[in-house]
Amino acid sequence: MPVPPVAKKVPVRIEQLGRVRVDDYQWMKDDNWQAVLRDPSLIKADVKAHLEEENAYREALMASTMPLQEQMFEEMRGRIKEDDSSVPSPDGPWEYYLRYRIGDQHPLYCRRPRGLETGEQVLLDANALAEGKAYSEVGQASASPDHALYGYSEDAQGSEFYRIFVKDLATGQLVGEPIESAYGGFTFSPDSRWIFWTNRSENGRPDKIFRRPARGGETALVYEELDVGMFIGVGRSSDDRFILIGIGDQVTSEARYIPGDAPTATPAVLEARVVDRKYDADHWDDRWVIHTNADDAIDFKIVNAPTASPGKAYWTDLVPHTPGRYIEGVALVKDFIARQERVDANTRIVIRDRAGQEHEIAVDEPAYALSLVGASEFDTTVMRYGYNSPSTPTSTYDYDLATRTRTLRKVQEVPSGHDPADYVVERLNAPAPDGELVPVTVLRRRSTPVDGSAPLLLYGYGSYGIPMPASFSTGRLSLVDRGFIYAIAHIRGGSDKGWNWFLQARRFTKKNTFTDFIAAAEHLIARNYTRAGRIVAQGGSAGGLLMGAVTNMRPDLWGGVIAPVPFVDVINTMSDTTLPLTPPEWPEWGNPLEDPDAYDYMMSYSPYDQVSAQACAPAPGDHLDQSGLAEDQHGGRSRRCLGKVRLSQGDRPRLRLRRLGAGAQLGGGLRPGARRAADALPSHTSGGWSPSPGVG
Repeated sequence: MPVPPVAKKVPVRIEQLGRVRVDDYQWMKDDNWQAVLRDPSLIKADVKAHLEEENAYREALMASTMPLQEQMFEEMRGRIKEDDSSVPSPDGPWEYYLRYRIGDQHPLYCRRPRGLETGEQVLLDANALAEGKAYSEVGQASASPDHALYGYSEDAQGSEFYRIFVKDLATGQLVGEPIESAYGGFTFSPDSRWIFWTNRSENGRPDKIFRRPARGGETALVYEELDVGMFIGVGRSSDDRFILIGIGDQVTSEARYIPGDAPTATPAVLEARVVDRKYDADHWDDRWVIHTNADDAIDFKIVNAPTASPGKAYWTDLVPHTPGRYIEGVALVKDFIARQERVDANTRIVIRDRAGQEHEIAVDEPAYALSLVGASEFDTTVMRYGYNSPSTPTSTYDYDLATRTRTLRKVQEVPSGHDPADYVVERLNAPAPDGELVPVTVLRRRSTPVDGSAPLLLYGYGSYGIPMPASFSTGRLSLVDRGFIYAIAHIRGGSDKGWNWFLQARRFTKKNTFTDFIAAAEHLIARNYTRAGRIVAQGGSAGGLLMGAVTNMRPDLWGGVIAPVPFVDVINTMSDTTLPLTPPEWPEWGNPLEDPDAYDYMMSYSPYDQVSAQACAPAPGDHLDQSGLAEDQHGGRSRRCLGKVRLSQGDRPRLRLRRLGAGAQLGGGLRPGARRAADALPSHTSGGWSPSPGVG
């Protein structure tokens, strides 16, 4: 068996709030990470050498699985319609869509005259844009309101620093200089004369909103956010009456607005920010419509206010708060409001007219995902939504809000074939240690026995209030068709059962996320879906923190762990204010620079700091960490943790996949997702199942 690399130890003593910790792997953090993101060749020589050794080790250890990797990749590729296209979205005289050609890695962004099948114009060929580049990803591509200009943003390094380009559609030529160091999003003013965007600072934070003439000209500062803990963005209201600036973190928000007919005016505050109060605003022809948790509306409500007086003193309830019914968001057209709600880990869509009459779009299934897409234009009675379930591919519908009729526009095609009747979808409720019931969605092949013999992949995330939908994914089928059971744990920290589901697992209650996931695993074992040591746990980013925590807490349960870009070095990351996500995430995790209690609580679960030698850790070939260059924005946290894990586990291998020069997405384009999954899964499927030593 190949010998894993051993990272050198360079002890660094850190004293903080009267506490001392020693970090042997601080050297793996590249202090010049800002420059490395823009030019990967600048990475420190010793870090690069170590990562290359890790890659070589991974390739050697996984060499025997290459035939299976290729087989699974071809399976996954066979389920993707290569010449696919989106359902056209009507907007004025045009309808906009994207499509792929066979063999393409990136889409063509197109339009054609409304209602016609002919007259296509290719607005952007993202394949040509990516030609000759190791990485290329389009962040946003959209036309100006007058349909004369087309803007698009590109990240060409995996650094998440975008350039924004504007094209004159009459000539096909770019106008003005590219906008540098931007986030991926932008908006044109309602009169199409100006473009607004969010700046990305050298530390990768959104700090300013700028504008300039859309066809090129002098750049002007519109708004600067001085609180480094806040994210900002810019867009237009649904009725094009206003340009809106959104400001917020996980628990606090504020909006500012600029009249659409005076796009160079100074932004006005809609309602000043108050800690722990969130709101987002849109404009509905003659009034503001505001989605908020104000007045203890934990699961949110919808209020309205006069156009001229949008402040909270003038807010009146439009849709009052109902505990347990989490209102996720709102979409507006001229005479209707649509809202998406989440109850017990399922979604529903509710339509309301100006008279206050409501009706619901719902699905009678145990686990499914409804997604409200909305409309591309304001003066319409048609909105779009999507439906799928773990066994059922996505159907896209256009829904007439006035006649309450729906038109099926597209069913996701699986070229290699798929029959939903071959699969069973179930919803379980796992009792957590404190008595809460954790929803668990289960997908299995109908022929897979429920007798404890099946291997099972359990997925979880559980942070930032992000729910995990019970949705369809072709990538899972290569596991499920081989006898795996696939399960999603809808754990606290997400908003699967409402916003309070999130509030119960943040800061000093974060461990509820971990114990919920363990409870889900134990319930699946108790219900005879699998047994201990036959579960592969998977979660990435903040879900990677979950993976590290549950591996430390209950190593006997897992036969393997997959943790893409894992957030495992909690104390060091949340103590480094140069990192772009550190101050904005203090409301989620706590501030270990100023709060001793937060420091101690983080330290009690931080995977990097809690690594220890344990008798029943996951099996050889078990731990796959997929990370990209953008990990340097987080202090190289996963590569440092891996070195520590290796030392604690002796010669038991831990896999690591590191792509130099690519971002967290590891490539961009259509196929890399299938390739990453094909890389990861064979370590748990090849040669049968090998449970951990000593685990029954």
